[in-house]
Amino acid sequence: MTRLAIEKARACARHAERGVVVMAADTTVAYEGEILGKPADASQAESMLRRLRSRTHQVYTALALVRQEDGALITDCCETHVPMRDYSDEEMGEYIASGDPLDKAGAYAIQHAGFRPVERLEGCYANVMGLPLCHLARSLKKMEIVPHTDLPNACQASIQYTCPVYRRILAGEA
Repeated sequence: MTRLAIEKARACARHAERGVVVMAADTTVAYEGEILGKPADASQAESMLRRLRSRTHQVYTALALVRQEDGALITDCCETHVPMRDYSDEEMGEYIASGDPLDKAGAYAIQHAGFRPVERLEGCYANVMGLPLCHLARSLKKMEIVPHTDLPNACQASIQYTCPVYRRILAGEA
């Protein structure tokens, strides 16, 4: 996963203008040691959602920042434990029929307004969506880049989630 993020960032940096910093990410959903990619069809989506129902799995996102002019590299990785709720077969069927799970690793989107598959979350919500912004802010700081926006506050306001871990992430403790 980190290797893929690095490869993506380096590939883009080779074609970037001088002075540009390229950021790439790679997100993985894992359950009991198995990587759950994007389902190939509705049947595979159903199988994944049944496996995850009422259980906790992990979402990992690796970030890689590459500075084009000198190849400087910063990497980071975010891990979030995701407890799924006991959604009904009917809810799951309606969600699968929407087509939404077919382009999602693990066959779900945490932010889906109709399905809401996650019971509660005590970690980085943005990571489960695919881009942990506090980890990005921390990585940018290591590259001596200061964003024009307060990423942690913008993230929480945008997704309407009070993040319990952002201070620890920014302090390098998580």
